[in-house]
Amino acid sequence: MVKHLTYVAALALAIHGVIHFLGIGVYFELIELTDLRYKTTLLGGVIDVGDAGIRAFAVLTTVAGVGFVASAVALVTGWRYWRGVLLAVTVFSLVLTTLDWSVASAGVPANLTILAGLFALPRL
Repeated sequence: MVKHLTYVAALALAIHGVIHFLGIGVYFELIELTDLRYKTTLLGGVIDVGDAGIRAFAVLTTVAGVGFVASAVALVTGWRYWRGVLLAVTVFSLVLTTLDWSVASAGVPANLTILAGLFALPRL
């Protein structure tokens, strides 16, 4: 049963990571999405970071995405440092989703759930 829950958690982490990849597609103007439009502002339009700034932000969101996918792999393979990596990438993602709240607000509860799971669940 624990093995199955591990796979479910890893799948959820990987999906969360893949969602982060949408930022690079949109902010590099490679794809168009109705709910995630190209913009150059963060914090609900308060800070205009310009084209270069939003692309840098997109790269950071991709780094977080890679971190979640790597954490999922680390969890499944039993790498002993998966908790630390997941904690770091989740806090990083929480900062990023807060900065892009207008389109990434669903990421905040997801990140908070991951953090709660890390602290509340018994050590595996």
